[in-house]
Amino acid sequence: MIDRELIEECRNGNFRNFRKVVTIASPFAFSVAYRILGDEDLAKDVVQETMVTIWEKMNRIKSSESFKTWLYRIVVNKCYDQFRMRKRIPEQRADEKTWEMISNNLLSVESSELENSETALIIQMLTQTLSPKQKAVFVLSDLEEMTPEEVSEITGLTRMNVKANLHYARKNISGMIKKYL
Repeated sequence: MIDRELIEECRNGNFRNFRKVVTIASPFAFSVAYRILGDEDLAKDVVQETMVTIWEKMNRIKSSESFKTWLYRIVVNKCYDQFRMRKRIPEQRADEKTWEMISNNLLSVESSELENSETALIIQMLTQTLSPKQKAVFVLSDLEEMTPEEVSEITGLTRMNVKANLHYARKNISGMIKKYL
């Protein structure tokens, strides 16, 4: 993802090279944030906050190999911050009409053909009832295709807790799909 020389140059305060880091890392950060939060504007905010944090704490990165894990950990933690802030704002649940629209889209079109916004809406609706930890584990494991070890390192959960959270997340999502399809 990011090579060692680029990290070293950024540590020395080279802002021009940090732009390269932002260009490379932002799509990965946005993908995870958008899938966890289900909101494009919030995901963009998380990416921006993540890049600021990376710039401020670039000295903490140990190697180019650990950069990806470090990036995802920051993104997931920023998403948790958004969930905490959302608790102060009343949550809006989808009504039956919204679920019907999602069901019709899933039944009539292959998921690979859905537009990104529709896919995000479906993921947001299906993961809405999951806890923040279950949602993070589900996104990192099933959508970002990371190993339990990587997810454990990013989230700070034990490997066993990652597997348990993933099991319950899949079970809850499966239940919702069966209920509405």
